Amino acid sequence: MSAPLASTAEPNAVLEPTDISCRDTAALALTVVRDGVITGEGPTTRGRVHFSRALDADDAAWCARILTATAVEHQPVSRAEAEALFEIDAAAAERSDNGRFDDLLAKAVVHHAASASGLPVPPRTVALSPETSIESWAPTRAVNVDREVLEWIASQMRGKRRSNRTLMTLVATIVGATLPFTQLPNVFDIGM
Repeated sequence: MSAPLASTAEPNAVLEPTDISCRDTAALALTVVRDGVITGEGPTTRGRVHFSRALDADDAAWCARILTATAVEHQPVSRAEAEALFEIDAAAAERSDNGRFDDLLAKAVVHHAASASGLPVPPRTVALSPETSIESWAPTRAVNVDREVLEWIASQMRGKRRSNRTLMTLVATIVGATLPFTQLPNVFDIGM
C-alpha cells in the first residue's frame, strides 16, 4: 500500500466512484488520495490550492465517495481499504476538514473489524454517513469480536502522533472487555 502508483494513467481511471469495481480498486483509489495528501499534487488536488501533508474537506469527500461507491456499498470495508485510510491519516500533518476524515476513519475501521469478526454491519452508505452515529451500529462489547483484528487495529494506532478519539474509545471499550486492564497500556500508547 505504501508504494506510489506506477502509472499516471491508472489513477484517473479508478478515482471516479463509477469506475470502482471492487474493494481492491477502492483501496487503490484511496492510495491516490494519500499521494495527493503527501505531495499536494495529483488528480485529487487538480483545480484547487492544496498544500503537501495537508488534509482538507475535499480529501475527506474523495475518501467518502470512494468508500461508498455502488460496487462496494454492500460489502464490508476491507483491511486494505482500512490500511489505506490509516496511511492517509499518518500522511496528514495539518487538517482543515472539520473532523470528517477522523469520523470516516473510525467508522470504516470499526466496520472492517465487526465484519471480519463475523458480526453484521449496515451498508457503507449508512455506516459511514456523517449523519449516522457510530454507536448506533458498532459493537460495544467484545462478544464475538476477533482478537487478531483488535490487535491489528491497536498496532495501527500505536505510536501515532495523532489519535482518533472516537476509534480509540470504541476499541478500548471492546479490548478492555477481553484483556485485563493492566494490559491496555501495552495495546495502546496511553499517556496517563
